[in-house]
Amino acid sequence: MTGWLSRKVIPLQDSLCDFERIRHEIKACDVVLVEGRSRISNVIRLVTQSPWSHAALYIGRLHDIDDLELREIITRHYFGPLDQQLIIESELGMGTVVRPLAVYKGEHLRICRPRGISHQDCQAVLSYAIQRLGSAYDVRQIFDLARFMFPWFILPRRWRSSLFNTNPGETTRTVCSTMIAEAFGSIQFPILPLVKRELGGQVRLFMRNPKLCTPRDFDYSPYFEIIKYPFMDLHSYSEHRLMPWTGSGELTEEERQLYVTVTAEDRIS
Repeated sequence: MTGWLSRKVIPLQDSLCDFERIRHEIKACDVVLVEGRSRISNVIRLVTQSPWSHAALYIGRLHDIDDLELREIITRHYFGPLDQQLIIESELGMGTVVRPLAVYKGEHLRICRPRGISHQDCQAVLSYAIQRLGSAYDVRQIFDLARFMFPWFILPRRWRSSLFNTNPGETTRTVCSTMIAEAFGSIQFPILPLVKRELGGQVRLFMRNPKLCTPRDFDYSPYFEIIKYPFMDLHSYSEHRLMPWTGSGELTEEERQLYVTVTAEDRIS
């Protein structure tokens, strides 16, 4: 079942982002959003109404981690070259794992950078995530999120969301954005808090349930800077016409339903 859900499809086009620039500009504690091409990605996109189906936390290279004990934890879960740029993510079929950032080369990515976070708080976020390595992936939470979108009263009780249930006896499970939201919650860094203004002008903030966090929340949050590195950007060209719109390649039947061909006459006019 998990293999079927996590199987990827062939992308319709080349990646729109410049992975090499992302690799050089990314910083520890950045959240990497991934569009995703698997069946479970399609479920998440449908539920959240967002193109972003997955989120990973960038932790840097091993020497970027201050705490030696945390470095030891990473080496028990990662067996590749120690100079690799690493991310921590919760992935279907794998659980919470540490992997090279390079596994997402060729994917459509976006960086969400927490505003004004200190080095000490950054290390605390990384510490929380590293200590979650080995946790199982909670497939049920995906379907709970889907059920949560429907009016409560029309669903049979057995189908209703269990997101707010607590089961201390069960093995701790998580999904990608929940784990990252909990990591930032450990330092009380806001993602999408509830803001309530009280009498007298005082403002109170309430932390959102991290189990309700989805990848798009980091994109939408005013407390994260959105950083994009397009494959071709306007800094490299003097105007919006990045290049001749029509190249020598031919469109497939499916692509012709999504894109238009610009002729030489169109460009002149």
